Amino acid sequence: MVFAFLALPAYAAESLKKVENEKVCMVTDMHFGKKQIPVAHRGKTYYGCCENCKATLSKDSKARTATDPVTGKSVDKATAYIVAREDNSVLYFENEKTFKKYADQVSSKPTVDHSQHQDHSNH
Repeated sequence: MVFAFLALPAYAAESLKKVENEKVCMVTDMHFGKKQIPVAHRGKTYYGCCENCKATLSKDSKARTATDPVTGKSVDKATAYIVAREDNSVLYFENEKTFKKYADQVSSKPTVDHSQHQDHSNH
């Protein structure tokens, strides 16, 4: 018996939305539906979801930065253009322009459409 595998490209854009910095825990890199605990550091405000994250933001400079997925440059989380995915994880961008470039790349990226595969449970 021969089984056919169909791998048709499907173009599905990842659902991304701009979010307010104050609703992001900048340690766990997750978007929450409410304001987080503000942490002032050198004239900028960062946000954490709990006392441990607040302490981490105060002490660890790495927790206050991220890498823009388009440019590869370091981004200060306090001033970043922040976008949440469907699972509420976030991405940090230098600005809206680099985010739009990312969104264009994601929306044109082919994925495998598994709905066209036949049932293979019999082998």
